[in-house]
Amino acid sequence: MLFGVAILAGFLDTLAGGGGLLTLPALLLSGVPPLHALGTNKLQGSAGTAMSSLMMLRLGKVKLADVKLIMLAAFVGSATGSVLIQWIDTSALNRIIPLVLLLIALYFLFTPKISTTDRKQRLSDRQYRYLVAPLIGAYDGMFGPGTGSFFALSAVTLRAMDLIEATAVAKTLNFSANFASLLVFFVALKIAWPAGILMMLGQALGAWAGSHSLLRIHPRLLRFVIVAMCLAMLAQYTFGTDFLLVR
Repeated sequence: MLFGVAILAGFLDTLAGGGGLLTLPALLLSGVPPLHALGTNKLQGSAGTAMSSLMMLRLGKVKLADVKLIMLAAFVGSATGSVLIQWIDTSALNRIIPLVLLLIALYFLFTPKISTTDRKQRLSDRQYRYLVAPLIGAYDGMFGPGTGSFFALSAVTLRAMDLIEATAVAKTLNFSANFASLLVFFVALKIAWPAGILMMLGQALGAWAGSHSLLRIHPRLLRFVIVAMCLAMLAQYTFGTDFLLVR
């Protein structure tokens, strides 16, 4: 079950984000304790984002020189978030995250020129690197699901990227944030290794398939995939958030 869920999650994560909606509940249903489930989810998720990032770099859709500093900012933010989650109360996220997910879904659903590049860049690369990337990274370190969608949307709206390019860049930032969080949970000994290794294989397979699909998918179809995943995450947060809010 975990292997199959990981394949599907890796595929969806590469296209639109939200794979954690599948993997984290699956881990908990299989009997993994909550904190270990969160750490194991970072382990297997890192494999998927590593594969998709590698494919984007190898196929020339992303240049490491262009994203390495933003990846570092996301890394620092995620590591900070993973440390803070050990002590802070995350109940406020129950009210904030559903609203954010709804806004993302509405934006991608009703913005007709989401795939064009004629928008105005609202933040400089430096501002995005030091403000937005660490904040989204911190969210990933504390919580996780939807991080890929947040990175993609921020690149579209704030950096004037087209949707395919923004999604490709989001894979590298998501990997950096996942890996930072994974290191924190590794030090804290909160990883169920047998389940994690099995799911890593599934994630890598799913991400490989998703990376090839991303390069062929029409931006309009990709937009609706993102909308569907955001609405699914919104429903999960609204009607079943207890298993996601791990202190």
